Amino acid sequence: MSNVIRIQCRCGEVEMEVENPPIMSTECLCNSCRTAAGAMEALPGAPRLREATGGTRTEMYRKDRVRCLKGAANLREFRLTETTKTRRVVAVCCNTPMFLDFTDGHWVDLYGPLWPEGTLPPLQMRTMTGDLDDPSALPNDVPNLKGHSAGFFVRLIGAWAAMGFRRPKIDYVRGVLDVRY
Repeated sequence: MSNVIRIQCRCGEVEMEVENPPIMSTECLCNSCRTAAGAMEALPGAPRLREATGGTRTEMYRKDRVRCLKGAANLREFRLTETTKTRRVVAVCCNTPMFLDFTDGHWVDLYGPLWPEGTLPPLQMRTMTGDLDDPSALPNDVPNLKGHSAGFFVRLIGAWAAMGFRRPKIDYVRGVLDVRY
């Protein structure tokens, strides 16, 4: 049985809803996610995004289970390179990081700090720990994967199959954010 969670930016101008459960709950420690998180945190008034480990906590959802209810006009994207398929989306009304969109994929990663108190699903794994100088400093509370495991990909493919192998587009993000990093 699924239930709906509403998430919003810090000021409440952007509101989204997601249908639970997520595909998985992860914390990414890749160089790209850590670089992008630092850039988003440096925006004026932006909330903290990185965890104590330096990683970014995300809830992975099928794109067909994520909707923007209000404030889409405040959403802007930025990409670390001109050719990357990955875009990060920020609510510019208050500079809240909202999600990471794999534009050719069937899923979206919504940032963990958006969840209302007590509703964030438990962390299941850390990924891309091989990008860290010293991954031995990470806590052992969940698996700390050097890259992505076979189980990670099985879950993604299972979610895609459940969607009929469709790849919906998130087409309500229209503007570009000039981010320095």
